[in-house]
Amino acid sequence: MRRLCHGRRYGGAPCRQEWLHHANWFYNFTTFRTGPSKSRLAFLSRLCGGVSLYVINDAALAYMEERNLPQIVIGKFKEHKARIFSSAGDWESYLHALGLSAMKVAPDPVLIASEAALWGAIHHQGLLPDTVIVSDDAGQFRVARHALCWIHAERLVHKLVPANDKQRNAIEIAKRMIWWFYRALKDYKLAPSVKQAQLLRARFDRIFKRASTGYVTLDRLLRRLFRNKDGLLRVLERPEIPINTNSSENDIRAFVTKRKISGGTVSDKGRDARDIMLGLPKPA
Repeated sequence: MRRLCHGRRYGGAPCRQEWLHHANWFYNFTTFRTGPSKSRLAFLSRLCGGVSLYVINDAALAYMEERNLPQIVIGKFKEHKARIFSSAGDWESYLHALGLSAMKVAPDPVLIASEAALWGAIHHQGLLPDTVIVSDDAGQFRVARHALCWIHAERLVHKLVPANDKQRNAIEIAKRMIWWFYRALKDYKLAPSVKQAQLLRARFDRIFKRASTGYVTLDRLLRRLFRNKDGLLRVLERPEIPINTNSSENDIRAFVTKRKISGGTVSDKGRDARDIMLGLPKPA
């Protein structure tokens, strides 16, 4: 594992390559689970709670439409009566019978349909009702109601390399305005109100929708962050959620330390034992 991607499934979070970390704010627990991939498919599979289940329902069909799956593909699922599949083998056989593997369309119909069926299974089981997923904006976490980490957002500005004093000054001003806004969001969480939420939305627009800062690269980045307005301001609707993933970063530190000392594990049983033992002290 070379790079870590942290997120919270409010609570829950996945991380890079081969392990998945969940933390819950209300019940104060953390779990670590290891898998072969950090893909969205793997993330959704973990959110199913360890159950091998694929379901085609309204939630699954809506997911397909949201991911721009061609209507001709969605129509195939609507025409068939089969809706619930209790194993990956049954699901793959069903996809093969529909002829999805042979279809040359974008996006990949097998991948999107599988993600949709897992999302449908989550809804079918009544899991994650009214859940907010807080992440660093990695694509695999953009499911359900999504919120973004402000620390990671500011880090994009911090990483810019100015070529002159004018650009350096523009970056400093942008960072100062972002941190002022960040502190205002923390105050809002303590005493939320409709009026204050409206003021913060207007203030967000003034920061990230400026015509020009004099630094083209910074302008492009601010416009990119403005497009993430819904995720960055999710806290205005749900003041109980965190506005950063710092807790996930802290929870995962023990895992990283253990990996630096011991490296990986030899067997699957050793991997599972490591994950369980690292998670046990967290609720304490």
